[in-house]
Amino acid sequence: MDLTVVAYVIYLVISLGLTVWVARTLSRNGRVFLADVLHGNEKLADAVNHLLVVGFYLVNLGFIALYLQDDSTIADARGVFEALSRKLGVVLLVLGVMHLGNVYALNKFRRRGMMDREQVPPVPPQAYTGPAGPWAAPAGGA
Repeated sequence: MDLTVVAYVIYLVISLGLTVWVARTLSRNGRVFLADVLHGNEKLADAVNHLLVVGFYLVNLGFIALYLQDDSTIADARGVFEALSRKLGVVLLVLGVMHLGNVYALNKFRRRGMMDREQVPPVPPQAYTGPAGPWAAPAGGA
């Protein structure tokens, strides 16, 4: 068997395994953030989480497929390791960037939700208090 084909198979197995592992980790832990952002709406949190995971898979699997092609011929075991290290290193960097992007987006959604909750006063206003100071109108009206 050609060593290039061996490198392709190893690359695909490792890349796909890493992609599935990262996606499952993001899905499991990202759901907690989404539930918090969406004020406990579990059904909506699950739907958004699923959409994010599908997008993650599409981008990463597309990249893995496009990056599979290699114009060089692998002649020995050293060439297999060099080709794999180069390809897997790039895949790991892309997975890391995608992971950080997802974490950043989830954190941004969470902060926005926290800010929205802080904008609501804990007790509704009970009365209106006019301006105070020497420029304010006297209490009697004129």
